[in-house]
Amino acid sequence: MQKFLFLIIAVIFFSSCAAHKNTISNKKARRNNKSIQKANRKAIANYTSYTSVQYIERFKDIAIQEMNLYGIPASITLAQGLFESGSGNSELAKVANNHFGIKCGSGWNGKSYYKDDDNSNDCFRVYNNPEDSFRDHSEFLKKKRYAKLFELDKNDYEGWAYGLKDAGYATNPKYPQLLISVINKYDLTQYDRAEGEIQKIKREDRVLSEINKNIGKEDKDTVVKNTPVDKIYIVIQGDTLYNISKRFGLTVDELKALNNMEDNIIKIGQKLIVAK
Repeated sequence: MQKFLFLIIAVIFFSSCAAHKNTISNKKARRNNKSIQKANRKAIANYTSYTSVQYIERFKDIAIQEMNLYGIPASITLAQGLFESGSGNSELAKVANNHFGIKCGSGWNGKSYYKDDDNSNDCFRVYNNPEDSFRDHSEFLKKKRYAKLFELDKNDYEGWAYGLKDAGYATNPKYPQLLISVINKYDLTQYDRAEGEIQKIKREDRVLSEINKNIGKEDKDTVVKNTPVDKIYIVIQGDTLYNISKRFGLTVDELKALNNMEDNIIKIGQKLIVAK
């Protein structure tokens, strides 16, 4: 009996230690974030906000490059970047060059930036430049759970949109429709490219081989989870769709799509579905 009690106490002790290791105090988080902001102060000071069209123009070439390397449709990468980073204007994009909301995970050895998300002071990866964020996004998807997506044609954006949701990339059940809506609105399929049968086989073999090498080494998925649709924001006096969308890292069009709105009219007390 004494051994059993000792075992229970030991489990509780080590569990509490493990939990402690995965948390950081508000003071340390603020200190860390200030150091990141200081290191990147010149880039932050010179940062120019993007419109969605400007964002696409800025990052279309790297999205095409990633598509050719991995087979992820450029339209999907651009739509996810637009959606997750608020067209490049989110805090994470500006300060940490993180355009896809990828969290640190146990395998991350680089700099970190802390923000409240699923938990208080969640840890997000900091990149030297946006291009590194796009590359890490491709690498992030090289996991067994996403393997079937790389067997799709690299211009099958609808297959990728629904496949990402089915594989657990996002909790929002409307995530595929949101991506497809953004792709259609900005004609992002113009950046997708078909591939020949031999090209596809070679790409599949290479990428799936890399995925197989990663099996057993994978972190638990650490991407920002879309806020569940049962999270509701209630409109108060002074609210506009614009300031609500900025508060939750959305564009106005994305907020309207989430709520099936045809115009910008909102009323005090109205309940809106919000998601990052």
